[in-house]
Amino acid sequence: MGLEAICQPRPNIYNPDTPFTNQAIFTHMLLGGLVMILAPLQLIAHVRHDYPRVHRLAGRLVVLAAIVVSFGGFIYIVRHGTIAGPLMDIGFALYGALMAVAAVQTIRFARKGDVRRHNNWALRLLVLLAGSLIYRLHYVFWYLVTGGLWSNEQLTGPFDQVQYFAFYLPYLALLEIWIRRRKVVQRMR
Repeated sequence: MGLEAICQPRPNIYNPDTPFTNQAIFTHMLLGGLVMILAPLQLIAHVRHDYPRVHRLAGRLVVLAAIVVSFGGFIYIVRHGTIAGPLMDIGFALYGALMAVAAVQTIRFARKGDVRRHNNWALRLLVLLAGSLIYRLHYVFWYLVTGGLWSNEQLTGPFDQVQYFAFYLPYLALLEIWIRRRKVVQRMR
């Protein structure tokens, strides 16, 4: 299988016999693209400080879209399954669940006025939102370096199986280490 196959949409995504599942996955993809555009804007200090209404409105859109994206993906997994079967289903469902939790916690702490916790959850959400892109980048780099070793068209090879979790869990772990380290440094001041 070539690198093109990883980056191309799967022909088995659309099924004319399952309009609800089709709608769920296409909503998932469309809103996923929207949040990939809006979420990074939340990091711009100028927008946050000088245009707080824009920050809040964009933040609400990101949170709402992230929740819909999560549920759209989950509905698709439950009704159709992923290309690679149960282990990939679990990895991607966990990814969606973590995204939904991060979205809810981000808005929850914003509404409470707890800026530190809001920021931490927003960063978690941003890392998870980047996961879709990271997933594909892992494959690009892997194919450039190895030619696709341990990967196959069904996405069931050893590399593929690691990927079910590797596109988000290590990045969340690194973020958690950074958040905790930052907390310790702030207490020392």
